[in-house]
Amino acid sequence: MSRSVPTTFQEALAGVDPGFMAPVLDIPDAHVTRGVVLQMARDINSAKTEVCAGVRADRRAVPEHPHLTLMVHEPDGRERPSGALLWLFGGGLVTGSAEHFNDVASAFAAELGALVVVPDYRLAPEHPCPAALDDCYAALEWLLTHTEELGIDPRRVVVGGESAGGGLAAAVAQRAHDSGIGLRLQVLIAPMLDDRTVVRAETEGRVSVAWTVPSNRFAWTSYLGHAPGEQEERPYAAPARRTDLGGLAPAWISVGEIDLFHQESVDYARRLGEAGVECELTTIPGAHHAFELVAPEHPVVRELRQARVAAMREALRDA
Repeated sequence: MSRSVPTTFQEALAGVDPGFMAPVLDIPDAHVTRGVVLQMARDINSAKTEVCAGVRADRRAVPEHPHLTLMVHEPDGRERPSGALLWLFGGGLVTGSAEHFNDVASAFAAELGALVVVPDYRLAPEHPCPAALDDCYAALEWLLTHTEELGIDPRRVVVGGESAGGGLAAAVAQRAHDSGIGLRLQVLIAPMLDDRTVVRAETEGRVSVAWTVPSNRFAWTSYLGHAPGEQEERPYAAPARRTDLGGLAPAWISVGEIDLFHQESVDYARRLGEAGVECELTTIPGAHHAFELVAPEHPVVRELRQARVAAMREALRDA
């Protein structure tokens, strides 16, 4: 059954499950845009978070890419060789930092008993496409060329991320496949996959909460260097534009049903399945973008995270 598209802020807010409500949602026209608002968002999304107990986090340089540094999360007692997770942070491609997600990455390291690497990729609009992707892919190459030093099995690597990081993870998975690199799994949390969502949402007059249509337009324009929906020839700029999804790594995808990225996530999951790629999709009723951050103790969120970790743990298991 088709859902009606919310065209007012009140309608959009009414669709939120009460368990996922937060004061930050009750602000109409809260858009990420150039100038003061962008700087405020960057300040918030770059604040360092704490590393969880039992994990050591170190910043590592990548000599081949002098502008790039990585946060490497090492859990105590890790068996060597272990698997590795390349985790890509969210922030609309225009905000965020590796240290802001120390809590998330270190928790994954502790739960998985695996090395977790988070690249501090460059942000748009100062560094448009393909800067962020190049940095994320360079981090994957760094992992795979330092396996003995790091104590990881190159056959057991997972790439994942949320929001913009989820879109970058999908792009890394595509580029890895085209380069002959096999990944065990791609984990895409409410991934930012398709710039054309901006055009469709504006045509519908859609209004969303948490991540808005104007914010999405600004983010994609900043990253692509042109308006969303225009012709785009770069193969990994917007992962949903790829026509052949055959042969990609298995995927685990989750997205809220009222998330602006819901339809593009569902479509991508469907196309992966049609291309013969194993894909597990979970959609969450009444859930907006980044709902996990505002309601971390909600039973649905806890169950979803457990399922995500279980999927990664299985993928990282020694064959």
